Amino acid sequence: MAKKKSGGWLESVKTIVYAGLIAIGIRSIAFEPFNIPSGSMIPTLLVGDYLFVSKYSYGYSRYSVPFGAYLPSLGEGRIFGSLPARGDVAVFKLPRDPSQDYIKRIIGLPGDRIQVRNGVLHVNGTAVRREPIGPYTVEGDGPRMIVRLFRETLPVGGSGQVHQIIEQSDDGPLDNTQEYRVPEGHVFAMGDNRDNSLDSRVQNAVGFIPVENLVGRAEIIFFSVDGSAAWWEVWAWPMAIRWSRLLSGVR
Repeated sequence: MAKKKSGGWLESVKTIVYAGLIAIGIRSIAFEPFNIPSGSMIPTLLVGDYLFVSKYSYGYSRYSVPFGAYLPSLGEGRIFGSLPARGDVAVFKLPRDPSQDYIKRIIGLPGDRIQVRNGVLHVNGTAVRREPIGPYTVEGDGPRMIVRLFRETLPVGGSGQVHQIIEQSDDGPLDNTQEYRVPEGHVFAMGDNRDNSLDSRVQNAVGFIPVENLVGRAEIIFFSVDGSAAWWEVWAWPMAIRWSRLLSGVR
């Protein structure tokens, strides 16, 4: 009997170890879950969204594996690497602190010239088309406020993706910037909440993002809650879930 119990215990340990290795493999090679803690990507991503990021989209670097930020011995660069498309929503490691994950929209590729003038994005000297849609109510990220919603179309040569942005005004601190020239091996990222995003426009905080720091492309929202129910308020969970956002693609 003792032998059987011992064998059963060992089999259970093996199963747990194998399951852990498979989970780490999937997380490192295929998909990794992330949650959205701030409103910098409103209206595309809301606080309380949970999404899957494809790890294979841009190839692999040491930041693709768990705790890779703390393992410089894994080396620099990427394998099977490719640049993101202009307009991708991507997760990356913050250049000045690789232990932090950021998620923004890729606006500039190596060699691009990026500038914001009176709230309007310019790529390589050309104003990006920005069409007003109407008012938008921001909730779940500080005080409730009404801002302006726009449809922005990035220039031909990118992903061709049309996405939405919000602006409080066109004369904020980040609405008139210098012209940034994206260095080789780097990309330039901005939040869709243009007046409430710490991004590449703030050079001493985020700045240009090394391609090596890219973790993956945001693909699909698999869960979303609005924060109206505490973890112990089980009866309120169904009302707190944003059902319409479940399994929606990130664009």
